[in-house]
Amino acid sequence: MENKKTSVFAVLLLLLALAALAAGCGGRTADPSRGTPEEGVFQIYYLDASGTVLTPNEYRTETRDTDLLIAELMDQLRTVPNDLDSQSAIPERVEYRDLRREEMVVYLLFSDSYNAMSRDQEILCRAALAKTLTQAPGVNYISILAGEQPILNAKGQPVGMMAGGDFIDSVSDVNAYERTVLTLYFTDEKGERLYPETREVVHNTNTSMAQLVLEELISGPESFSLCPTVPEDTRLLNVTVNDNVCYINFDENFLRGSGSLAVADYIPIYSIVNSLAEAAGINRVQIAVNGSVNVKFRDSISLESPFERNLDYIGGE
Repeated sequence: MENKKTSVFAVLLLLLALAALAAGCGGRTADPSRGTPEEGVFQIYYLDASGTVLTPNEYRTETRDTDLLIAELMDQLRTVPNDLDSQSAIPERVEYRDLRREEMVVYLLFSDSYNAMSRDQEILCRAALAKTLTQAPGVNYISILAGEQPILNAKGQPVGMMAGGDFIDSVSDVNAYERTVLTLYFTDEKGERLYPETREVVHNTNTSMAQLVLEELISGPESFSLCPTVPEDTRLLNVTVNDNVCYINFDENFLRGSGSLAVADYIPIYSIVNSLAEAAGINRVQIAVNGSVNVKFRDSISLESPFERNLDYIGGE
């Protein structure tokens, strides 16, 4: 009788261990959209014509070898059939290099160009990759490396492994994207005037316009004729808008101005102020560094008082 109780107890322990293992990696759950698919039938996730919504497209294959299947699904992700009014979630300018599988994880290797995507575009890209590739038998997670380094989230932390189910609960958020045209102000090699750059941005509707403008300014100009005004390693700690006044809190990297480029002291300040006024309807901008306004930008411009839009620093065409 004692042996029988011991055996039952051992079985219970084994079941608990298996349950804990299944719930590992942050308690991620399986992707409910996978269900029990027909053998050889998979969903390839593309972007719709607007580039803002993930849309699945049925794909059939006789490939059964897991490694060959993963490579095949990846090829399908990158090449959209001619009869579909869709586009790949992996932009052409993003160089894909290779993949490797280690048990249940597929590692995707891209060049540094992967990091050139906007934040929202990159989220859609990784969602398409995860939701497509984790359909392969035995593949539970993907991990993305750019330039041999793990990709980072908005807080500068490694994104880590991703499951297709990571995007299921927030699928409405993934698809809640829209296109916005922004006018941002950058400088040229002389660093004495500001020049407008118009760009179309796909962004999450939950992101405030002020935050979007600041993130795009930090990412730098797209035009080769223009130069950045804010160091690319500047961290936006917080941004709020109240009564048309924008309150910004940067980390200390902001104080370096525009990095190695020698620009006039006022250029970074009014690059921010004029861009916010143009795109987000902001009247005044209060800038803080690590929560303090008792700071002088480049030892010459006090941040204690809010700044207003100033067109005097904008150059001609």
